[in-house]
Amino acid sequence: MNLPEPAAGVTAPDVVPLYSPPPGAGWKSRCAHAALRAFGWRLRYAGLPGPKGVIVAYPHTSNWDFFVGIATIWTLGLPIRWVGKESLFTGWFGTLVGPLLRSWGGRPVFRDHPTGMVGQLAAHMNAEPWCWLALSPEGTRARLDYWRSGFYHLARSIGAPVGVAYLDYPRREVGVAGFVKLGGDAEADMRAIARLLEGHHGLHPQRGSTIRLRESAD
Repeated sequence: MNLPEPAAGVTAPDVVPLYSPPPGAGWKSRCAHAALRAFGWRLRYAGLPGPKGVIVAYPHTSNWDFFVGIATIWTLGLPIRWVGKESLFTGWFGTLVGPLLRSWGGRPVFRDHPTGMVGQLAAHMNAEPWCWLALSPEGTRARLDYWRSGFYHLARSIGAPVGVAYLDYPRREVGVAGFVKLGGDAEADMRAIARLLEGHHGLHPQRGSTIRLRESAD
């Protein structure tokens, strides 16, 4: 598939507004927003720039991140998909919990698939008219010296922007700081992403990974 080469660029308002479900929002959206507020969280969000894209959520330092992330997706009322490791959807655990996770937007990644992670997800996204996919580029709660590069190659392969989402536990704030249209210079693109994430810290700040790409796609 020949796609137009994206031009590098960052879309980020100076101040991302606080978000509340609009009048007429469904019960799930209203309940999820109420739950976030009950635990002291606020959400900043200003919309999506198009029908398809990849959202990277950072930092991932605690199991609580999952629940904050799900509540955020439900609050927005958008059919955002998210990527989970294969073990969440297979075996005895997958039998018990997998259907629920799928109903919440979860999609497994099978690392031994012939096309690899990027090929699987690109095919899925290209087949749908609207598809935003959220994932953790760290892939673990432990500190790493890099981000896994699958999200980068996925966004490049379908010509989609990267939404930069953050979880900020000191401020009790979750949001989308902005969007980066990748230009192909990985170091420059990652610097743009890192700038949008400055000052945001997870529940365990010492576990936050270095914002740079791992050399190989995975």
